[in-house]
Amino acid sequence: MNQNLQYGGQAVIEGVMMRSPRYFAVACRAPDGQIVLKLEDLANSWLSRLRWLNRPFLRGTLALLDAMALGIRALRFSADVQLEDQVQTVQQKRINDLAIGSTMIVGLLVGLGLFVALPTTLTQLLPWKSPVLLNMLDGVIRIALFLGYVLAVGQLKEIRRVFQYHGAEHKAINTFEAGLPLTMENARQQSRIHPRCGTSFVMVVLILAIFVFSLTGRPPIWIRIPLHILLLPLVAGIAYEAIKLAGRYKGAWFTRWLLAPGLWSQYITTREPDEAQIEVALRALQAVVEEESRTQEPVPVV
Repeated sequence: MNQNLQYGGQAVIEGVMMRSPRYFAVACRAPDGQIVLKLEDLANSWLSRLRWLNRPFLRGTLALLDAMALGIRALRFSADVQLEDQVQTVQQKRINDLAIGSTMIVGLLVGLGLFVALPTTLTQLLPWKSPVLLNMLDGVIRIALFLGYVLAVGQLKEIRRVFQYHGAEHKAINTFEAGLPLTMENARQQSRIHPRCGTSFVMVVLILAIFVFSLTGRPPIWIRIPLHILLLPLVAGIAYEAIKLAGRYKGAWFTRWLLAPGLWSQYITTREPDEAQIEVALRALQAVVEEESRTQEPVPVV
């Protein structure tokens, strides 16, 4: 196994998606208890045509596009697996795909409204004169809304199971990066926390946004909100480089300091998985690791 290649993943409905530099695998637990696996080569994906973005402070945008595109595909597959015991017509499959796509779009719009527009609108009502203080308060409200939202949805039974699969994903990745065989015994002993996690990324973005947005002054709200949205790729690019650096130096003191808020927040977005969930995560990771081992010329992941 090549530990120099970085692997990442995502929890889906009763399953885990794992992504390597060249391959993409989704493993899901079907209603009958069997694990269903899907493995694809990403060499010909549309994202492969955007390699010009694979540059420092630009590749964060590519990573976000990659996560969104693969996330939608993984969710579609996991939803189909859960409905496999039902006879689905072509029309029903299209409706299912449309529902998932629509949910992602609506979620993105709600996220922009909740975490960008709402904080700056609320602070607009305050009588304070300092643009820096108002923009910093925007950021504090944004972080509070994010944590409150995650805590709230985490109370739902279905989301708790997704959070367990999230923990299983981290245990599998931590096992691999420790150089250990991908066995149940090894994975069970690993932490469910990982510095190169999407939750850590979001927290770093939210914290960096406080400082970046504080430099933009306090223009009228109809300018300020679009300006903050336009600056998000820059903030994401900086955050991505910080996360990537932290992933390489997981044991360093500066990693613990830099990513402390993100690591703490993972205790909210992950749960301790059971062995059946860990087995699913290991199956997905093993699939991409084995495919990568058959490739002779490593290509670094973005």
